[in-house]
Amino acid sequence: MLTVLPEVAEALAAGQPVVALESTIVSHGLPRPDNLRIAREIEQAVRRGGAVPATIAVVEGRPRIGLDDAALTQIATRDDVVKVSTRELAVLVARGGTGATTVAATSHLAALAGIELFATGGLGGVHRGARTTWDESADLQSLATTGVAVVCAGVKSILDVPATLERLETLGVPVLGYCTDDFPGFYLSDSGHRLDWRVDSPEEVAEVLASRRALGTDDRGLVLANPLPPGDQVDPVLHERLLRNGLRAAEEAHVSGKDVTPFLLDFFHRESGGATLTANVTIVLRNAELAARVAVADRA
Repeated sequence: MLTVLPEVAEALAAGQPVVALESTIVSHGLPRPDNLRIAREIEQAVRRGGAVPATIAVVEGRPRIGLDDAALTQIATRDDVVKVSTRELAVLVARGGTGATTVAATSHLAALAGIELFATGGLGGVHRGARTTWDESADLQSLATTGVAVVCAGVKSILDVPATLERLETLGVPVLGYCTDDFPGFYLSDSGHRLDWRVDSPEEVAEVLASRRALGTDDRGLVLANPLPPGDQVDPVLHERLLRNGLRAAEEAHVSGKDVTPFLLDFFHRESGGATLTANVTIVLRNAELAARVAVADRA
């Protein structure tokens, strides 16, 4: 059922490096009209790193692995683009709908197409208060069952970070810090939690990926946590204030479940004067280029 962009299909057939990219950030994560320009910049960052970008989405009922400019424009500008995770994927395809794929759905479709590296901003994880709500992102289950390495800036800092790390350990998903011993906190360079494993070059990451294939442990994901440089992070004092006020605003507005994350991200963007949006874009561009460099090293 997959429609693969010819450039992507040719690269995969030739064994050339390809990096998958999600489309939810284009449709729901970035403001219009800048979202289309930034989406093109993200793809260019992959090319700059030496790989072929494959932005993934569902367009009129067809899962697309790589988007031409017309399809990318649709995802960025149409008002009927839904946010689709793995759970809803078959329903959306059966009904001929158009959807932007989350981390979980992107990973699933990337794996079907034979793409092993995926770049995103921040992962979903265990939500605050999950002891009573059981609210946990589908990203974690996807990592447990899909053999795609994900380059990210940790998990979104609005989540329960220590609980998320515990879940990743339970699910057997390895987490590597890129040039860091600390788990990044998305907008923050350091979430305050240490990591067991560190890698310092794309070549080191490629060695781990090769070992996973040889040992048969590549049946699940891998998290490569790439922190923002301290000079690019959101001021920690501002971040703490935004988080505290945002959680209070969500409670007062009776926002719950899967609506909490987009509510808080929008609150952060508005109340920070654009600082968190700038950080978000920097995160995705850096991760896209790093994923490309890892993909190149993995094919060397």
